[in-house]
Amino acid sequence: MTQRTITLRRPDDWHLHLRDGEEMRSVLRHTAQVFGRALIMPNLKPPVRQTCDALNYRRRICQAFDSSPECGHFNPFMTIYLTDDTSTTDIVIAATSERILAAKLYPANATTNSAAGVTDIGKLDPIFRAMAKNGLVLSIHGETLINARGKEIDIFDRESRFIETLDLIIRKHPGLRIVVEHVTTRKMVEFVQAAGPNVAATITAHHLLYNRNALFTGGIRPHHYCLPVLKREEDRQALLAAATSGNPQFFLGTDSAPHARGTKETACGCAGCYTAHAALPLYAEAFDTVGALEQLENFASHFGADFYRLPRNTGTVTLIQKPWTVPLTYPFGNNVLVPLRAGEEVLWQVAD
Repeated sequence: MTQRTITLRRPDDWHLHLRDGEEMRSVLRHTAQVFGRALIMPNLKPPVRQTCDALNYRRRICQAFDSSPECGHFNPFMTIYLTDDTSTTDIVIAATSERILAAKLYPANATTNSAAGVTDIGKLDPIFRAMAKNGLVLSIHGETLINARGKEIDIFDRESRFIETLDLIIRKHPGLRIVVEHVTTRKMVEFVQAAGPNVAATITAHHLLYNRNALFTGGIRPHHYCLPVLKREEDRQALLAAATSGNPQFFLGTDSAPHARGTKETACGCAGCYTAHAALPLYAEAFDTVGALEQLENFASHFGADFYRLPRNTGTVTLIQKPWTVPLTYPFGNNVLVPLRAGEEVLWQVAD
């Protein structure tokens, strides 16, 4: 029987968490060996707030793979972390750097390391005007935690409730390019589709492959817990349809988020799924479930680069349909992390 393969232009990951120090050095190669570029998230402790912080962080990333010739094609791009104190001057300075593509909006306390995030998005209009004028993309964790009456919003409804805020931002700043990160719901997919070419969205492999039942199969599954959380099956189907549709508003962003095993397997575990070890194979598996492998190159290699106004990568990556078993753990600094599908099979793999 002939082994199935697919070759595509080298892809990009437009939403990646790397952490820092020894932890970053432990996980970087999983991304750098396969992807041409990645957009690195700024929610370190302390956050990456300014251009100098972002460029120093990038320097540490580059130093980590300088001795790895197989990663020489990899180019990390940076984001800065918006806070209540971000100034338009900071935005202008960041926009002058070819290494910084976006500013990341975390609503305060919405996800991992977001305590320093924005408490009142309505006060960011001068920031958004400066971003639109200077060509800096707004990258958004799109969830609303508290309603107008000060009541907590159900965790499964937080993304859908953010649509009202997002619509207001778009109407007030029509020239601002926006990426809604890791979309998870049918409602947000439909909103992005109707919003026009200045609005795009990234979709993760785990949201394409799993619904919220995966959190509770056989008991609590902490390594399937992420934010925004996995949603209903109808939402997963909507994400899969969008990702495989050929619509350039949707492209690859893994949101791969490494955490030490002890910080996941605990009474109050961290949010985040680690997928960098098998990112492209997991996307191929999802696309193959609906017979849409021919759309994977657009989603993974073309549409994100086009939205960020960068040339498409040169070189190619080949995937083989050949099952392999994911290790139970990977090193993570002085600890270990548990990857998605630990001890289970992934149906595709990247050719050597």
